Amino acid sequence: MFDAKKDLGWVRAAGTAHEIGLALGRAGKDAVHRHLVRSQVWDLVTGPAQAARVRTLAEAVRARFPAVWAELEGLAEGLELPLPQVVAWNCRGDLLASVPDGCTTVMIPGPSPLIGHNEDGLPFFRGASFIAEVAPADGPGFLSFCYPGSLPGHTFAVTDTGLVQTVNNLRLLDVRPAMPRMVIGRAVLGAGGLDEAVALLRDHGTGGGFHFALSHRRDRRILSVEFGAGAISVRPLVAPALHANHALHLDRGTAAQHVTRSSADRQVRGEALLAEGWAPLDILHDAGGPGLPIHRSGSDDPDDENTLATAVLHVTEDGVEWSIHDWRSPQPVYRGRTP
Repeated sequence: MFDAKKDLGWVRAAGTAHEIGLALGRAGKDAVHRHLVRSQVWDLVTGPAQAARVRTLAEAVRARFPAVWAELEGLAEGLELPLPQVVAWNCRGDLLASVPDGCTTVMIPGPSPLIGHNEDGLPFFRGASFIAEVAPADGPGFLSFCYPGSLPGHTFAVTDTGLVQTVNNLRLLDVRPAMPRMVIGRAVLGAGGLDEAVALLRDHGTGGGFHFALSHRRDRRILSVEFGAGAISVRPLVAPALHANHALHLDRGTAAQHVTRSSADRQVRGEALLAEGWAPLDILHDAGGPGLPIHRSGSDDPDDENTLATAVLHVTEDGVEWSIHDWRSPQPVYRGRTP
């Protein structure tokens, strides 16, 4: 399954939703207490100014997605933090227009499509983030990159049913959230196929903005899905494309969003390399060009984001072949195939 553990851990979690959350919380507890709770963004998200909105969102999750709510309860217990703070942190992109979640995705459609993804996040989580191998008692298993303190489902993931999901942040403005976007991302990991996943996004994509690249071993389209604030745009791809975490085809997003310089530079550079025929992994590892780089390792990154992992997900009729790199390794630290 893997070559050698380097800067990216591997955590197994199984059982009920609460038990899974508990295991993920325990895995991330040290990093959360050492770094996250001392950060400015934590204070902004968990402070009293957001308390009323967090309570409203919590009630919505508890009513519509009780299993995800139980996972949040377990996560808080494992982290040894108050549940309202953990819920707030998992609503961060619904409460704030701009949070330190970046990412770049390369999408290559075809008979055996390929999706490559850089997971960019808070630099202090380098060495503390992990791949979660999750086996729920009442749903499909999956592999997902996990940040300490966060639910799976908003990074990159492969499920036992053959679903591939990669996620990019959209910094939409003037959002009035009704359901947290990370909760929807977690719910999508239980979907049996692309149509079910998109239906979840159509019905509940009423929080902050995300871009999902979705594919499935039984339906080998790649769907580029942008959603947020109650709007959604679904585009089946017919040509290679790149997404660098700002809205490209969601009208609600292109009309009212914040595009950082890094996001704009990565989009321009990535599209140029794609047009030149670069391989997806080479694009994702590129640190050149005139602007801010695609692969991000600078301590002075203006968005306070660094590349923490890179995934290459190859969808075939027999399953999903996946390889995962940590931030510094040209060779995969984990690789395998999900039937």
